[in-house]
Amino acid sequence: MGLKKLAEKVEDYNARLESGMASKIQPNHVEKVLKKLRARAADLEAEIAATPSVEKQSRLQAKLAIARTHIARAEWLLKELA
Repeated sequence: MGLKKLAEKVEDYNARLESGMASKIQPNHVEKVLKKLRARAADLEAEIAATPSVEKQSRLQAKLAIARTHIARAEWLLKELA
């Protein structure tokens, strides 16, 4: 699942939660997403190391920054739920 799709899911959830149409997030759900984000970040790091093109590395670095931001948010959310 791409980072855009994960971000869209979070935005959709927040809207549903505010309107009372969603239940509270379970810690195991956050852990599942966090695992996917960490795997995606590791894949991006490996791809950056293997890519000779500076332009492509730049795009991958931007994606990695987004992934790391989402990881930090997921870790924060997990702490808040505990």
